[in-house]
Amino acid sequence: MPVPLARMQRSEELFAKALQLIPGGVNSPVRAFRSVGGTPFFTRSASGCRLTTVDGRELIDFVCTWGPAIHGHNPPDVRAAIAAALAERVAGLVPSVEQVRMCNSGTEATMSAVRLARGATGRSAIVKFAGCYHGHVDSLLVRAGSGALTHGHPDSAGIPPAVAAETRVLEFNDTAAVEALFAAEGGRLAAVIVEPYPANCGLILPQPGFLETLRRLCTAHGTVLIFDEVMTGFRLAGGGVQELTGVIPDLTAMGKIIGGGLPVGAFGGRRDLMQHLAPVGPVYQAGTLSGNPLAMAAGIAALDRLQQEQPYARLDAMGARLRDALLAAAREKGLPLQVPQTGSMFALFFADSTVGNYTQALASASRHFKALFHGALERGIYLPPSPFETCFLSTAHSDGDLDAAIEGLTSALKAL
Repeated sequence: MPVPLARMQRSEELFAKALQLIPGGVNSPVRAFRSVGGTPFFTRSASGCRLTTVDGRELIDFVCTWGPAIHGHNPPDVRAAIAAALAERVAGLVPSVEQVRMCNSGTEATMSAVRLARGATGRSAIVKFAGCYHGHVDSLLVRAGSGALTHGHPDSAGIPPAVAAETRVLEFNDTAAVEALFAAEGGRLAAVIVEPYPANCGLILPQPGFLETLRRLCTAHGTVLIFDEVMTGFRLAGGGVQELTGVIPDLTAMGKIIGGGLPVGAFGGRRDLMQHLAPVGPVYQAGTLSGNPLAMAAGIAALDRLQQEQPYARLDAMGARLRDALLAAAREKGLPLQVPQTGSMFALFFADSTVGNYTQALASASRHFKALFHGALERGIYLPPSPFETCFLSTAHSDGDLDAAIEGLTSALKAL
């Protein structure tokens, strides 16, 4: 029988708050008690095989965090605590996010966002852009970037043709192609998923108006616009690219930084869309370790530090200084070099003109990058071991580190 409300008052209060931030109030549907009735309890502490709820009840635990707690709770060598909800921080920072669901990786986040878009719209076709990498999801691993592009296999074995056939692939920054596709198939398109600043085939910046066009067409045709901000979220601004550009997607996929280095992903967006997720809606998404305390604690620490330090202007200035030094060295050497840079992200393309899409990225002179990579490594500088990856600055980089990097990289460029 359900525990009487009088004995569950604090859990009731906390669950009501959770319902406002997380679809169904949980990060995995079975935790909502829908099958058995009653209100989920909140745990105040756990030790060994016993739980103590916020309502003061002590329970002998046979769930053991759905299996992983083989040594029980809070063993001396594995202590972790969480002081506040990461979901609340994310929702407060990212403009598009009214509700958020935690998961375990960026791949899970994009996969779940696409499933949610399909479930909410009743449509099956989706749009992605060549060179954008959204994780190893079957429907998204089509003309992908990142490792798939580096190794020369933008598609993967094991993906049924019927699955790939539901994915429309366009060139990034090709507004005319996007408009033509919507004119032909707008009523069939469940979602457009895009890295607003593609960073998995080098760094590509959107041309003026491109993201705005995506927003306008998705709104007009009832298509869900998904920003994959796994790379850019919290790195370029507290609210990611959508904060910088003012273009607000319907759903946002996040990862990496919100885990503080631990495996974490999240996706969130408009409340009416997120309410389609189980246990309140018909779109199933779950994960045994979703929202686990260790990763949540790390994420809270990482986001809190970003909020306290506000490093974005300093990182952008450092990135611009490095960019300008590299371009000057390339001009002196007579090398065709492009260095797209925004905030703490930059890339190097050996090309005569701005690289605006996947095809142009592939056409850049990767042989020069290979030589630069090894020249930089010899001088104590580690660049990504691929011409199709993005470079990142961190708050740990000092002015002295930047001086050393500029000296080493410019020397390596001049030696090509």
